[in-house]
Amino acid sequence: MSSRLLAADVGALPLEVPIPAGSEVLEGDPTARYSTITELGNGTEAGVWEMTAGGVRDVESDEIFLVLSGDATLRFDDGETVELRPGVLVRLRAGDRTEWRVRDTLRKLYVSL
Repeated sequence: MSSRLLAADVGALPLEVPIPAGSEVLEGDPTARYSTITELGNGTEAGVWEMTAGGVRDVESDEIFLVLSGDATLRFDDGETVELRPGVLVRLRAGDRTEWRVRDTLRKLYVSL
């Protein structure tokens, strides 16, 4: 792989690092994993994250993400709801309190700021 090509197929990238415990599980037995693809400097990184079916409550960090596959609903404590399907682009802000309801394994490409 060249130094410029980061992933030949982001959808098939193996996810090796489990997410640390800390999110509150609301339903099912969801698991979440991720893999950092590259670091961009100043603490900014890009990677792939995936969560299996279920529901969790979490507190977010600064991030933008693009849904690659799956089906889910993301609900914010302020009442905003976003339906997550392939192609949807979302901005999370540090401190956002969220509820993730994943119906079909969700995979996203993220950039954490």
